[in-house]
Amino acid sequence: MNINGLINKVVNMFMRRAVNKGIDHVARKGKPMAEMTPMERTQAQKAREMTKRARKAASITRRLGR
Repeated sequence: MNINGLINKVVNMFMRRAVNKGIDHVARKGKPMAEMTPMERTQAQKAREMTKRARKAASITRRLGR
């Protein structure tokens, strides 16, 4: 593997983590889990599940487009 491909893999890995952290932060509305009410926790959990479903749908769509 050439060095450019390796750099792209590493950058993509870090970007994926950063995007996931950002989505989780938005789902929690910036609050730590300890400060959230039970209703807010369930809402944050639903937001994470919805995000997961959207990612799967995007993945399937990309796979079908090949």
